[in-house]
Amino acid sequence: MAGPTSVPAFIGVTMPVVFVHGVPETAAIWEPLRHELARTDVVRLSPPGFGAAVPDGFGATADDYLRWLVAELEAIDGPIDLVGHDWGGCHVQRVAATRPDLIRSWCNDVAGCTDPDYVWHDLAQTWQTPGAGEAAIEQMFGGPAEDLAAGLVAAGMTTAAAEATANADGAEMGRCILALYRSATDLPAFDWGTGLPQEQRRPGLVINATEDQYVGGPEFAHRAAERFDAREVVLDGLGHWWMMQDPKRGAAALNDFYADLDNR
Repeated sequence: MAGPTSVPAFIGVTMPVVFVHGVPETAAIWEPLRHELARTDVVRLSPPGFGAAVPDGFGATADDYLRWLVAELEAIDGPIDLVGHDWGGCHVQRVAATRPDLIRSWCNDVAGCTDPDYVWHDLAQTWQTPGAGEAAIEQMFGGPAEDLAAGLVAAGMTTAAAEATANADGAEMGRCILALYRSATDLPAFDWGTGLPQEQRRPGLVINATEDQYVGGPEFAHRAAERFDAREVVLDGLGHWWMMQDPKRGAAALNDFYADLDNR
């Protein structure tokens, strides 16, 4: 696992754990996991358009979200244990690459997307295609909220998280989805921090949910953990929304990771 052999500046400092979710969802996805986590200093950030208002002039590109997250973290007393899911995981990985001074550690459940051989999943490619993307967004958000919620539950969300997503501002969420995905057609080309000097790297945890269909497969996550010199936790049989499918197992992975950091 990467990181300095000691972190004396962090001793005695309160370290909140900050969760960042992805697309299309809200911070409600973390609720089951939060109750199983062995700490109470939890902050859940919602990216603009995904359960939070979109500021005037916000372009909703990948770089816009990176700047947004950096600004949010700068306003939180840290250092911070940063956890990202889905696109939130991509934002987290980029923070670890560009502003490691803001965090004590990072956790990413879509690290496989950083692989040079990663290919976008079918829905992402649809969203990236002009015309087809708009039609897909209209189909997703243009009908009754109850239908969208039911579809999300069938895909693995809890009812509460699905309803929170379905009742969010669908027009803004849809616009942000299209802008975000179209800004990142070559996702593996981003700077993920593998070239950072060892002394600047922070300890990392790669969540490898083996049934996640959006991240290229378990071998992609495994290779990413090796590239980042990070700890890998394999959640065999769990999918994209592992934190809702088995919150006890997900929390145990984080609890063990943080316990080891605390004991350094």
